[in-house]
Amino acid sequence: MDQQQAPASQAAERESKGLTKGAVGFWDGVAIGVDSTAPAYTIAAVLGSIAIIAGTQAPAVLIVSFIPMLFIAGAFYYMNRADPDCGTTFSWVTRAMGPWLGWMGGWAIFSTGVLVIGAQADVAAKYTLVLVGLDSWAESRVVVVAFACLLILALTWLSVRGTEMSAHFQRIMVGVQVGALVIFVVVALLQMATGRASEEGNSFSWSWFSPVGLPASALISGMLLGVFCYWGWESAVNLNEESEDTLDAPGRAGVVSTIILLFVYLGSAVAILGVMSLTSLEEYDDDEALFGVVGDLVLGPFGWILLVSIIISGLASTQTTIIPASRGSLSMAVAGAFPNKFREVHPAYGTPAFGTWVIGAAAIVWYVVGSLISQNFLFDSLSALSIVVAFYYGLTGLACALYWRRELRRSVKAFVLVGLAPVVGAIVLFVLLVAAVLEYSDPAASYTEADILGVGAPLAMAVFIFVVGLVLMVVSRLTFAQRYFARRGGEQVDDAVARAALGPAMPGS
Repeated sequence: MDQQQAPASQAAERESKGLTKGAVGFWDGVAIGVDSTAPAYTIAAVLGSIAIIAGTQAPAVLIVSFIPMLFIAGAFYYMNRADPDCGTTFSWVTRAMGPWLGWMGGWAIFSTGVLVIGAQADVAAKYTLVLVGLDSWAESRVVVVAFACLLILALTWLSVRGTEMSAHFQRIMVGVQVGALVIFVVVALLQMATGRASEEGNSFSWSWFSPVGLPASALISGMLLGVFCYWGWESAVNLNEESEDTLDAPGRAGVVSTIILLFVYLGSAVAILGVMSLTSLEEYDDDEALFGVVGDLVLGPFGWILLVSIIISGLASTQTTIIPASRGSLSMAVAGAFPNKFREVHPAYGTPAFGTWVIGAAAIVWYVVGSLISQNFLFDSLSALSIVVAFYYGLTGLACALYWRRELRRSVKAFVLVGLAPVVGAIVLFVLLVAAVLEYSDPAASYTEADILGVGAPLAMAVFIFVVGLVLMVVSRLTFAQRYFARRGGEQVDDAVARAALGPAMPGS
């Protein structure tokens, strides 16, 4: 549709930022939240690494990693009830903790898209070529990188074309991806129950789900991978201003997405452990080719189903990862913290077109440059992601407790769900952040094993991202963002909002 031909009724449906109101339903949000984490790719790529650390207790690591994520999902829910802003962490941390931390929280969200989009598109491109029988092309980095760049451009265009269209696309993607995983898990569990599973598989034990006996260092190392496993569900919350139920549905979608991921990961982990020995599994350290092997073991001639799930996983997450960064940059621009150009919303499609294209272009540049250096550069980018994600998730947890601080004595529910749980989640994530910094300070711990100013590539990337953010923040403060940086922070939730979210206060509170 030409921009000039947009119906007048569309303009009336826009929120104050120009976004299309009511374009996303609750289940659309759940689909987007699940797809953003790329569950098929994630479990295939990460389970081998977790098995090296925890052995058959890999499911226990996934459960323990889930707990702080659930707590932070709760923080997103309650902060969205108080301030349904598409900038999420940026807006909430600014209100609760001031503009400097708020700006850095927004920058962290912006940078995650740049870090990870190329790696996700790379997986989709490579396995699409394998699926159609072009194995020789799949072995060519030039072909794969070119194809991945085309995919990023196409999915960026789809993101610009409209939130409703994107939501429908994600519904299809999550159905295919999770459906393929469910088929695999059900067949594998039936084979385990009837004794028809591969002889090299491990005998099932309930101890797989218990972290008891795992050294603290192993648990922390596993949870660093767990941060990557669960990251991304908040994309549903970034669509709050475009959702049918702005106050409640986006936050619930984030929480439900996290819970769905737990069961998808646990089911997949148990199924894989039941058909493969630890020795075989550990050979697939950060190698999504694992699904090709277990697919053949469990599904036989239908093993290609898992290959399709990997492709869908990469495609879906490539698109949904654009959402937080583009909406975050829009919110920052509206608040006066980012250049005014990022306020531009497509007049016909109601999406932050300029910011979306910037994210897509920046992701392509990072991906192409990284691919020229080494394919392992992409894996180091994913490792750096854990540091950045732990930072802004942790900030959100603290911001929730601070913003709602006046209401924490309203009830036991308020104290536990709005105060205690988000703070515990934040503390755990900051501990993991420190652990990641210590681990990646050793160049040998990275995939490239590159020594960059005495530290490993993932830590160097994370430091680079934060330094660039600090520089841009100071420049914006000195040039166009004085009004934003004049904000004081320390705001508190309105009593009427707290009453609606938590009910009446206990007597004497």
